Amino acid sequence: MVETNIILFVNLAFQLLIYLVIGRCILSFIKHNPYQPIIKFIYDITEPVMAPFRKIIPNAGGIDFSPILVILALSLAQKLINDLLLMIL
Repeated sequence: MVETNIILFVNLAFQLLIYLVIGRCILSFIKHNPYQPIIKFIYDITEPVMAPFRKIIPNAGGIDFSPILVILALSLAQKLINDLLLMIL
């Protein structure tokens, strides 16, 4: 029972972060106030994850491809952590 709850929590955390990255991508196309609390929260949570990928991948003609790699990396990390938890628990 506890094992299932841990795995569900890990999956929920990764899915939430992926949705926040997608939300940030959508916000980049919409004029918004970056000081609005919800938008600031999205930026504060996603920036530490996205910053290293932005350093690796330069903008291509004003298009930022780092969110795609962030989502792929988060999905891979989610899968690896789930498999590791299943082996341990």
